[in-house]
Amino acid sequence: MRLRHLASKEVIDVREGKKLGILGQADLTIDPNSGRILSLIVLNRGLFHSKTETVIEWDYVEIIGEDTILISK
Repeated sequence: MRLRHLASKEVIDVREGKKLGILGQADLTIDPNSGRILSLIVLNRGLFHSKTETVIEWDYVEIIGEDTILISK
């Protein structure tokens, strides 16, 4: 799967029932030796253009669906 296919998906933590953000506003941490994705960094925009980021380990990704990515921390 290419990154552009992930870009519009919403990330949801199924244990907390919480929306974490949209992947299009995110970054990836990639192991330079293997090319393996290590984590997703989801940027959330708050009031007054403040930004917070949530780091999600790739091992927490349970399902990548058509519209959402479900994680379980």
